[in-house]
Amino acid sequence: MDLNFTPEELAFRAEIRQWVAENLPKDISHKVHNALRLSKDDMQRWAKILGKKGWHGWAWPKQFGGPGWNAVQRHLFEEECALAGAPRVVPFGPVMVAPVIMAFGSPEQQQRHLPGIMSGEVWWSQGYSETGSGSDLASVKCRAERQGDKYLVNGQKTWTTLGQYGDWIFCLVRTDTSVKPQAGISFLLIDMKSPGVTVRPIIMLDGEHEVNEVFFDNVEVPAENLVGEENKGWTYAKYLLAHERTNIADVNRAKRELERLKRIAKSEGMFEDQRFRDQIALLEVDIVALEMMVLRVLSAEKSGKQSLDVAGLLKIRGSEIQQRYTELMMLAAGPFALPFIQEAMEAGWQGDHIGAAHCAPLASHYFNYRKTTIYGGSNEVQRNIVAQTVLG
Repeated sequence: MDLNFTPEELAFRAEIRQWVAENLPKDISHKVHNALRLSKDDMQRWAKILGKKGWHGWAWPKQFGGPGWNAVQRHLFEEECALAGAPRVVPFGPVMVAPVIMAFGSPEQQQRHLPGIMSGEVWWSQGYSETGSGSDLASVKCRAERQGDKYLVNGQKTWTTLGQYGDWIFCLVRTDTSVKPQAGISFLLIDMKSPGVTVRPIIMLDGEHEVNEVFFDNVEVPAENLVGEENKGWTYAKYLLAHERTNIADVNRAKRELERLKRIAKSEGMFEDQRFRDQIALLEVDIVALEMMVLRVLSAEKSGKQSLDVAGLLKIRGSEIQQRYTELMMLAAGPFALPFIQEAMEAGWQGDHIGAAHCAPLASHYFNYRKTTIYGGSNEVQRNIVAQTVLG
């Protein structure tokens, strides 16, 4: 594999870097580089800036309004955005449901939903997990009963990330209980402003409102909101999850956070400790190895070859790396990483910091990132999948 980018790809990278430097708001990049709290306005402001350029759907083909970039160009775009301090694009709309609508949705669904996703105006949420149906997603119980030209939806979804902001939610719902679990699931698009939809916050240990429970009580959903065929939702769900797990690897954010770790270690005097520096070096080697794996997949995709089914492997390694860099940041700051002052997560806070300002978010992020090896399919389950599909 040739690891060198072509002159055309390097020119493309330079173009993206210049555009991001000129268009990414400085207050947002400051928050990202320093792990401060991002508001809905911060995330949606960047989404709309990308949308005006036609880049909020950066992985979309031209026929659906995207730039039509190849796999390497998409990677370079993501890398330049991450390194510049752009917020991670909320993936539920442009990265997850949009490809499903493109591949399996009707022309009417494509015309109705894709423009709002591209523009960043419409916020999408994901309705997959339920109480008792996390890694075993085929066991979902949220029921959609067909009644004429509509479905009546009853049930619950949980761990709905940023669902408090959602305009629409895509859901896996059970439409047939008489067949094996995977065969009785459908993929439904639901307006979250519909009567009977209730979003209830799950407040986490650090006081953040990141995830939610969503309840459906006799929610009427037009039958035209069914994606593809009834009871074929499991096929569409697997298609979507491949996009999610590749996205979760997030090697570009890991490269940015590696530099933040080095800054913290130097500021705290830990970079002079040989054993600690060894741990940073080991992490950097793993990030480079993950990047090589991503580039290997992209190289195969660009050349039209059959790429390895390594979405699960990317998810495993990417999530473990995310946990390691948050842990090393905690260790670098030592006792100063332990106190938690929630207000210090806000940009421009004028209160007294315990230790340096960069210590304020470390404990919160460390504990929050314990989730990365669980969501998107737990790593234990992913290892079983990798063993079956990759190793045989």
